[in-house]
Amino acid sequence: MIRPERAGDEAAIHKLTARAFEGEPHSDGSEPQIVDRLRAAGDLTISLVAKEGDALIGHAAFSPVEISDGSADWYGLGPISVEPELQGEGIGSKLVYKGLDQLREMGANGCVLLGDPAYYERFGFRHDPRLTYPGPPPEYFQCLVLSGDAPAGEVKYSPGFG
Repeated sequence: MIRPERAGDEAAIHKLTARAFEGEPHSDGSEPQIVDRLRAAGDLTISLVAKEGDALIGHAAFSPVEISDGSADWYGLGPISVEPELQGEGIGSKLVYKGLDQLREMGANGCVLLGDPAYYERFGFRHDPRLTYPGPPPEYFQCLVLSGDAPAGEVKYSPGFG
């Protein structure tokens, strides 16, 4: 079952996110704090949880981003977390699809993310060299246009990302 985050889910989301990213080579361990800071700042635009029975087994966060060309209504996906022993079973995909559907319903123009191109291309994400995010290898920064034209410029995530 996938549903929006509810009051009282915060601690379970924090713990799940920590477990999901523990030991991952691309992680600095800050992902649980990122979700907490996004929530505290009011920047957790979409926060979805996946549940199996009473257990919270997945979470996806979507937050607003700024693009230097002034493009509005763009969002960032991440962090996205799934219980380590359940990764690869489609839970993350269901969370991403549900979140993208909600962005479309909100009238969002697009979504960006930093992640594995081989994984995220299934959702329609592509690297566009006109849209940049300084730091990581450029091909890992990807976008999905939901409406209108693709933006061109540098992307800045919510301050919750630190």
